[in-house]
Amino acid sequence: MGAVLLALRAGLAVVFVAAGVAKLLDRPGTRATVVEFGVGRRTARVVAAWLPAVEIAVGVALVPTFSARYGALGACVLLAVFTVAVVRSLARGQAPDCHCFGQVHSRPVGPGTVARNVVLFAFAAFVAVAGWDNAGVSATGWIAGAGAPWVVAAAAAVLIVALVAFQVWFSLQLLAQNGRTLARLDALESALRAAGVNVLVEADGAEPSGPALADLPDVGLPVGASAPDFELEGVDGRPRSLASLLAWARPVLLIFSAAGCGPCEALLPELAGWRRRYGDSLTIALIARGEPKRNEAAAREHGLDLVLLDERGEQAASAYRAPGTPMAVLVAVDGTIASRTVAGADAIATLIARATRPTLDIRRTPATNGHHRAAPATPVHADDRIGEPAPALILSDVDGNQMPLADLYREPVVVLFWNPNCGFCREMLPALQALERSPPAGAPTIVVISAGDAEDVREQAIRSTVLLDEQGRAMREFDAHGTPMAVLVENGRIASEIHAGAVAALELMRTPVHGGAARAATGSGAMS
Repeated sequence: MGAVLLALRAGLAVVFVAAGVAKLLDRPGTRATVVEFGVGRRTARVVAAWLPAVEIAVGVALVPTFSARYGALGACVLLAVFTVAVVRSLARGQAPDCHCFGQVHSRPVGPGTVARNVVLFAFAAFVAVAGWDNAGVSATGWIAGAGAPWVVAAAAAVLIVALVAFQVWFSLQLLAQNGRTLARLDALESALRAAGVNVLVEADGAEPSGPALADLPDVGLPVGASAPDFELEGVDGRPRSLASLLAWARPVLLIFSAAGCGPCEALLPELAGWRRRYGDSLTIALIARGEPKRNEAAAREHGLDLVLLDERGEQAASAYRAPGTPMAVLVAVDGTIASRTVAGADAIATLIARATRPTLDIRRTPATNGHHRAAPATPVHADDRIGEPAPALILSDVDGNQMPLADLYREPVVVLFWNPNCGFCREMLPALQALERSPPAGAPTIVVISAGDAEDVREQAIRSTVLLDEQGRAMREFDAHGTPMAVLVENGRIASEIHAGAVAALELMRTPVHGGAARAATGSGAMS
């Protein structure tokens, strides 16, 4: 009997310690599984944090004879809870992944899961009842009678076995991850080739000589084209179409993601925040490909209610020419494509920042290089503000010093609205720096009012006075709704129209000031 009890204790200990360690190494997956079993998101975080520790503690307690009965009771409690959760899910017609051993072994629950738990429960109950007064042979008693060399040798052997097991597990996970990455790259390349795009790969690991993904002409639909309609089922079971999303009379941002995509999963908390902040002015819909249950669990975990399932990417993703993830595109209220398709979390964040600013009535025409740039158009707010007092806000410089704009209005200044993360601003930066080094005679002083982080602005080495406007107050006061934009201020009053785009802004900054006459924009350039 003693040997039987020892064998059962050892087997249960291995099961629980292995399960606990596996869950500890894959806490996001554990949390997602707990959510799939119907636990709330906040509670799931607590459960995912403590469950691995409890399982490991139960496994360790089963080893010594003095604590084996308590470990067995703990095992009975955990197995009973697990079994009830599985039976409850199956009764509702759901089969979430068991995730009992983390990423090492995970499959949908079923009758076999219940049977396995019942068998383990019976073993644990037998150890608790039959071994309450005598849990059998001590698994650690031999240590007292063994010499120090044997103890050291045994410890070394255990350590080596553990390291080998970890290396095998890690290698398997690395191979699986590489396999998923290669599969995604193959799918992406196939989609690009199907679209007629040549995929260039440098053998020496250098930067590809071809264009970037977001700049490829056949990735994404052209700005101004009609946005394809679709009808996809949401994670809430309701079908939704593009027309139904546009019925709220707001622009729609479509974000394409995939279950198991690391950058996509990292983007989900940000997406939840964007939904809360900009939900009144922008409809953000996540179009998720991959296994529906994983996408549903992620939606529940992050509180996302507008997640549409496009399992194979054959509907919306294909129609919008979005072969990769994460990617995004903006659809205007009139159902036309309002932005190029962007790829990556940073580009999506920038697109959302632009989409949540008031839009400009600037005509777009395709350029020869595949990009879109603003065509010559009537400048924004042509004459309605010229002569008005310029906004007299107090802003901080990059060192945190408070500076009143009124102090800068004592001489003619061009106020340049800037964003260090704006692609058009970055393209304009060399020309701006050249103008700062060698300004034309009589040119106005340049004052840069910038969004973004102070460190990002410092890295661009702008010589002019730079003030930070992270909340966009100055841009709203000046009616400047994009970057780069510029306006002339003379004698404390607005003395020009808003000049939108790099070309027009640079021209305004180069033009000598000959008094307070209002001047109109004579050109326009790219603008975000």
